[in-house]
Amino acid sequence: MVLVFVENVSDELSQQALTFARGLGEGVHAVVIGAPESDAVGLGALGVSVAHIAQAPEAYAPAAWAQSIVELAATLSPTAVLGPGTERGNEVLAHVAAKTDLPMAASCVSVTLGEPASVLRVRWGGSLLEEAHLHGSPTLLTVAPHAVAAAGDETGDAAVDYFTPTLSDADLLVHVSERAQATTAGVSLVDADVVVSGGRGVGSAEGFSVIEELAALLGGAVGCSRAVTSAGWRPHTDQVGQTGSKISPEIYIACGISGATQHMAGCKGAKKLLAINPDGEASIFANADYAVLGDLHEVVPAISAEIRKVRGT
Repeated sequence: MVLVFVENVSDELSQQALTFARGLGEGVHAVVIGAPESDAVGLGALGVSVAHIAQAPEAYAPAAWAQSIVELAATLSPTAVLGPGTERGNEVLAHVAAKTDLPMAASCVSVTLGEPASVLRVRWGGSLLEEAHLHGSPTLLTVAPHAVAAAGDETGDAAVDYFTPTLSDADLLVHVSERAQATTAGVSLVDADVVVSGGRGVGSAEGFSVIEELAALLGGAVGCSRAVTSAGWRPHTDQVGQTGSKISPEIYIACGISGATQHMAGCKGAKKLLAINPDGEASIFANADYAVLGDLHEVVPAISAEIRKVRGT
C-alpha cells in the first residue's frame, strides 16, 4: 500500500501525485489535514480506497502535518509515502524524513519500489535527470509537477478514517498565523488557460502595456521572468520559473524571454509554447511549439490588432 499526502483535494498537483501512486500497482491510501468528509470521500474518484483525515490544525504547520503522517505511517506500514512536488509537499515530506531518519527524494518522475528503491528525479530546474537509490522503509518521495497527467479512476467513494495525532508544542512552533491575499485583477497566473509573459526584452515596466493588452484580449494572465522582477518592472507574484509560479496553461506566450533553465522549469507544464524573440539563437526556441523571430514590440501589437480585426472590435 502507498500513502499519499494530499495537500489540497482540488489541487491538480495533488491529483497528479495520486495518479502517480496508482501507477505503482499497489493500493492507495490518502492523508489529508482537516478536510471536509465530503472532499475525502470524493478521493475515491482518483483511486483512493481509504482517506485518512488528520484532526490537526488546518493552518499550515509543517512539523505538525509531518507528525500526522509519521504516526499514520507507523500504523499502516506503507511501502512508500509520497506527496506532490509543491513547496508545501516538499517541506512536509522533508520533515517526515527528519522525524523518521530516512532519506527523501524530491521531484521524482518515476520510482521502482524495493530495497533499495530506485528513483529518477528532476535536478537543476529540469536540465538533467538523476537516478538514485533510497535505502530504508517506507520510501519517501515527492512527485515532480506534471510528471504525469492527473487522471480519474472511478472505483467508488473512498472510505473515511479520522485520527488525532499526538502533537508537541515544538510541532506547532512554526505555523501560518495570517494570510495576505495578493491584489490581482482578473484570472490568476496559476489558473489561467493563457499566459502572456515578458522578459528582459520588453525593456521597461511601461513596455508591458503591449503584453497586458494581448493577455486581456485572450482572457489570460500576465507573467514575467526573474530578470523582470529583479529590475522592479513587475511584482514577484507575476514571476514564472523555478523560484516563481509553476504554471500549466493551454498556451504560454513568451515574449522577449531567452529561455533560461530556471524559467523553463516554471512553464514546462504548458500544453503549447509560442516564443517571440529577435534572437534566432535563443534557447527558448528549442522548447517552442511555435516560434516568431522578431521584435516583440512589433509582433505583439500586430497579434492584438489581428484579434480585434477578427472580432470586429
